[in-house]
Amino acid sequence: MTRLRAPRPIGRPRITPDVVLADKAYSSRAIRRHLRRRGIRAVIPQPSDQAANRKRLGRLGGRPPSFDREAYKKRNTAERCINKLKVRHEVAHVKRESHEGRRDVLTPD
Repeated sequence: MTRLRAPRPIGRPRITPDVVLADKAYSSRAIRRHLRRRGIRAVIPQPSDQAANRKRLGRLGGRPPSFDREAYKKRNTAERCINKLKVRHEVAHVKRESHEGRRDVLTPD
């Protein structure tokens, strides 16, 4: 029994979030599709122009994406907390370039 081993992936364990909270700027079909494929619930409000285009198309526009108002309120709380840390200079917002593209990173100041 001591020679039996279960193979484990190398590196830290990957954990996907249950929910992604974002503002209207991230309400594209591509982002929603990507989150849906990964099994992540999107709590993103729909911009008024997207809603108007969907309604203009009638039944071909599809149904509106789901939106949980109570979960979206938590986004505001988290954002205010990060902004307070930025004001106190405990955290810095840095944009980093890599071969994969640009990333926004919060780093200790």
